[in-house]
Amino acid sequence: MSNEAPVYGGQALLEGVMFGGKDHTVTAIRRNDNSIEYYYAKKQKKPIFQKLKKIPFVRGVIALIESSGLGAKHLQFASERYDVNPGEEEENEAETSKLQMILGVAVVGVLSFLFGKFIFTLVPVFLANLFSPWISGKYPQIFLETGFKLILLLGYLYVISMTPLIKRVFQYHGAEHKVINCYEAGMDLTVENVQKQSRLHYRCGSSFILFTVIIGMFVYFFFPTDPLWLRVVIRILLIPVVLGISFEVLQGTNALRNIPVLRYLGYPGLWLQLLTTKEPKDDMVEVAIASFNKLHEVEKNPEVAMELHHD
Repeated sequence: MSNEAPVYGGQALLEGVMFGGKDHTVTAIRRNDNSIEYYYAKKQKKPIFQKLKKIPFVRGVIALIESSGLGAKHLQFASERYDVNPGEEEENEAETSKLQMILGVAVVGVLSFLFGKFIFTLVPVFLANLFSPWISGKYPQIFLETGFKLILLLGYLYVISMTPLIKRVFQYHGAEHKVINCYEAGMDLTVENVQKQSRLHYRCGSSFILFTVIIGMFVYFFFPTDPLWLRVVIRILLIPVVLGISFEVLQGTNALRNIPVLRYLGYPGLWLQLLTTKEPKDDMVEVAIASFNKLHEVEKNPEVAMELHHD
């Protein structure tokens, strides 16, 4: 494929997949009656964000904020409809939380992302500090903190992957990657072609999460670990720094994935995807293909979006 070919990203949802391009995002979900339903949202390009996204190490944080807010809208659509019989949506939508009504779905999505990041950043700090009487010193404490962070991350992903609902989400995650890989390979998007592809992808958000752990460890080497209150403050202040650097590393590993030897830089992220993706069933692949094809329809003719569910 040409280097000028558009880059697409996606997100697995409850019984569906969202795909996004430069200006548009489309979700397809499987309803109870086996039909496929779509949701559309246009990417909002705020001038200040567009300027910040041109700055290396800053653009990653902005991209994450935008994707978290936009992804929350698609997630809400899927969660309100995936297990509801067609025609009963209004009753289910009336149960929207008061927090979402006050702040809006996009804001709640961003807050949820930041809250999760705070938890996975700070809990390992306190756990490592508990062992300070036996394992002291700046570097041993940072290694211990990183170890706890990895254990929490892998343990959390393993536990939730055992639940039937999340297992299906991870299967849709695999379907999303397979569709992207099939498209980037220049092949027709048929169920047979898509199922032949790998369920792993270099640009995956799962890889990004792991990179934040590894990059964070190296960044922390330049800052003190004592006293504890200062360590906590530094970790909080460094969250956007770690996110920004990790984003650039993720982009770099994707750019180098076809170069021998250097392609291995992205392998740790791919290994983590063995937990966050599962092999999808054919009907799941059908939904992912439908989402991707509908996005292409919208890109060619934006008026198609008016026929889909949208805000």
